[in-house]
Amino acid sequence: MSATETAPALAFEEFVVTTRRSVTAPVRIYEPASDGTSATATVLALHGAGGWMPAEPVLDGLAAAGLRVVAPVWPAWSEHTDEDRLSDMADFALHGWDVATEMGLLSGGAAGGLHLIGHSMGGMIAAEMAALAPQSIGRMALLCPAGMWLGDHPIPDIFAMLPYQLAEVLFADPYVGEEVLTGGADFSDNETLTRFMVARARQQGMAGKILFPIPNRRFSERAYRVTVPTLLVWGRQESSCFSERLVGFWQCVVVPRVPQAFPQVERDVHADA
Repeated sequence: MSATETAPALAFEEFVVTTRRSVTAPVRIYEPASDGTSATATVLALHGAGGWMPAEPVLDGLAAAGLRVVAPVWPAWSEHTDEDRLSDMADFALHGWDVATEMGLLSGGAAGGLHLIGHSMGGMIAAEMAALAPQSIGRMALLCPAGMWLGDHPIPDIFAMLPYQLAEVLFADPYVGEEVLTGGADFSDNETLTRFMVARARQQGMAGKILFPIPNRRFSERAYRVTVPTLLVWGRQESSCFSERLVGFWQCVVVPRVPQAFPQVERDVHADA
């Protein structure tokens, strides 16, 4: 960016809440497009192991469609050091509900006014949240969620991979993946490289609590409790859509190439919400 250019305005505001469990969580708020009408509903959005990007087209699209989006940041993906307070899958799911409570998403609204959307690790957590309290959710969308485990289609071991290998596995376009995973950082600068490696170690340690050694926390035993309309989105390159293992209110959509397919994902999520 040149000296004469200005940074684009952020599409969200950020707040910081502390839950009753004393976990501090930054929360992004995307307000619906200003057209004189109030939001039709609220979406609680959960990020994956890569965290939120500075720009999130899917969340922007949801706000443009008239939805209010609340997007918390998981411990270890911010400067707050509360990751030791969450240890297992139950802790992650309850933390999601704790943040929803602190943000006032569970009080004063009509039943079904809150929707869930989660990507990868966030989709895994959203599914567990829905199993815990299906009565508190209107609809749910899971974008390439982890945790939908099939023994005959195991996913690659991401914890044994080097960064360049992650880009090849997690992204249809590995060049885009490298840029996203590194945030465009200049690794020729030792200080930048050190900060990146420290942050990556924290985040891998946190994600590993529910993803390592395999992302199987026996959700299949609790899936029957998810009684809300659920959209399950997979990339064409994924090994299985898992639809044969899911109950009737789950809908599966396969898109050709996940990173380039975000506009299509947006349309599907908008239709579902």
